[in-house]
Amino acid sequence: MKCWQDMETCFLAVKGLAGALLFGALGCLAASGQAASGKDTQIADPKVYLKEVSETCQVLWPENRTVNVVCHGHSVPAGYFQTPVVRTFEAYPYLMHQALAEKFPHAVINVIVTAIGGENAEGGAKRFEAKVLSLRPDVLTIDYALNDRTIGLERARKAWVSMIKKAQAAKVKVILLTPTPDMASKLDAPEDPLNQHAEQIRQLAREYGTGLADSQAGFREFVKGGGDLATLMAQGNHPNGKGHEIVCGKLMEWWP
Repeated sequence: MKCWQDMETCFLAVKGLAGALLFGALGCLAASGQAASGKDTQIADPKVYLKEVSETCQVLWPENRTVNVVCHGHSVPAGYFQTPVVRTFEAYPYLMHQALAEKFPHAVINVIVTAIGGENAEGGAKRFEAKVLSLRPDVLTIDYALNDRTIGLERARKAWVSMIKKAQAAKVKVILLTPTPDMASKLDAPEDPLNQHAEQIRQLAREYGTGLADSQAGFREFVKGGGDLATLMAQGNHPNGKGHEIVCGKLMEWWP
């Protein structure tokens, strides 16, 4: 490479290589850590993970009980579209509530949103016991990756692990969400921080045997099929109703 002839080209090449190496290193580090700890390295099986909860949703009155699904995270599950506009009834927690009501017509299901716009996983972890576990969820979704870019991979992982462990200790079924897009990011660039956080979330799902709603994969499939990503976005970093439908679809794959 004749870097003295084109310093900018050289810099971009080195930057891309470094990003790709870091992206791959995440998987190697996670794999070595899991092997040392003896943890399972498989994402939960969507056919059976929520089997008991689904069976509870099919118990008829008067033996039935309320089933609580809690959606924890940042502005996307909170329902922000074009900030400061909130469209609760087009956001994925409500769409999932509708889908569950159709799937289980005799069930009493609460879908409770504990999300706060602008919050990252550290903030979510700090209020986790008081604001989430206190609701006694049967199922919990966690969605923080968009904002976790501000705190980095290491701090984000620590916060996610804290929430996962506390939820599992309380026998709550956990579903982790990879991020919805940010138009300023590149869906196909391994070195992009949003993609690195998405990969870390996939690794956490394998490490702790949780569910995984791979929202990012859903948006990638849409673009790969010829779709225009902008048609799924309300603003640069918030999906619109059609974008939320993709997330809902990924979540509903976990309900047998």
